[in-house]
Amino acid sequence: MNDFSIDATDLALLDALQNDASLSWQALGQRCGVSAPTALRRVRRLQAAGLIERQVAILQPDRLAARLGQGLVAIVEVTLERQHAQALDAFEQQACAEPAVQQCYRVSAGPDFVLVVAVPDMAAYHALSERLFCTALQVRQVKTYFSVRRAKADLRLPLPRHSATAATADPAPH
Repeated sequence: MNDFSIDATDLALLDALQNDASLSWQALGQRCGVSAPTALRRVRRLQAAGLIERQVAILQPDRLAARLGQGLVAIVEVTLERQHAQALDAFEQQACAEPAVQQCYRVSAGPDFVLVVAVPDMAAYHALSERLFCTALQVRQVKTYFSVRRAKADLRLPLPRHSATAATADPAPH
């Protein structure tokens, strides 16, 4: 199933879905210059190949915080005492199991990990740090940067430009 090429129509579908995954098959097909059944078949093929991980709703944190109480976002650099594969894998597994950890990156040339964390308040961050950084995983150093304003949050991947004849994607700037 992974032995297929990605053409301009596939790129247009992927691009359109990154902008709005709630489009009906009809609207998606129209936007990409194909019929609704073709859009459905191709998207299912892209999903089966693992190119589409999942489809989610992206919440607006400031508006949500106004209704639920303030939220706290932190970018956390974590350096372990030892950098052998077993220690790195163990920390990564524990960090990824935490619902408050939105993103976890294993990085090089600096800390071992960079985490993006979202919690309701400082007490919740403290509880998370106790669980994640004060365990037997031998965390040597933690640097936390608290977000004061989110200027951009986008998980869309840049795709090669697709042919205008094969598809007409959303002309809105990315």
